[in-house]
Amino acid sequence: MIGPRTVALVTGTTFLPPDQWYASLPSFLASAAALITDPAGAVLVVKPNYRPWWNLPGGVVEGTEPPHLGCAREVVEELGLELPIGRLLVVDWTPPTDLRRAWFGFVFDAGTLSDPGTIRLQAAELDAAEFVAPAEAVERLNPIVAARLTAALRVRTGPTTAYLHDGIPVAPQPLPCTGKPGARPRVKRPCAAA
Repeated sequence: MIGPRTVALVTGTTFLPPDQWYASLPSFLASAAALITDPAGAVLVVKPNYRPWWNLPGGVVEGTEPPHLGCAREVVEELGLELPIGRLLVVDWTPPTDLRRAWFGFVFDAGTLSDPGTIRLQAAELDAAEFVAPAEAVERLNPIVAARLTAALRVRTGPTTAYLHDGIPVAPQPLPCTGKPGARPRVKRPCAAA
């Protein structure tokens, strides 16, 4: 068996113990939001009492929970609704700022709510919840969340997930040497000379 000491003797390379290596890796923040519509297609938005703009229902994902369960938890906490959290509609990566680390924003399809009377608003964090037309929702949301909502509505009826970088859709990129978006070569081969 070749262990870390043997590898270090042969190559001159040393390796960190797993706990130190994992501690040295970058970390990210994440949030999960729910796209909830009424039967007419209006979008449910919520008004947090701690910021000037509206938001989609959802919030920060805890470090020990997967994003879809964080979304479900936030919907229960904010709206008192136990909704089935459906497929992932959007993944958006926003770069770090001077105030925070990089952020992954997930949007999940939480279906259609026929009876808004079942909403039990979390008064400690939210002032209101309303179903509004998608265009009005976009106007009420901050630009990043508005871009996520727009992308979520676009892909909701199809089989794809939207990938955004700081709110901007990322187009599929050709993989090296294939020239085809999303193509995965079966065998790695060197690129032909241009």
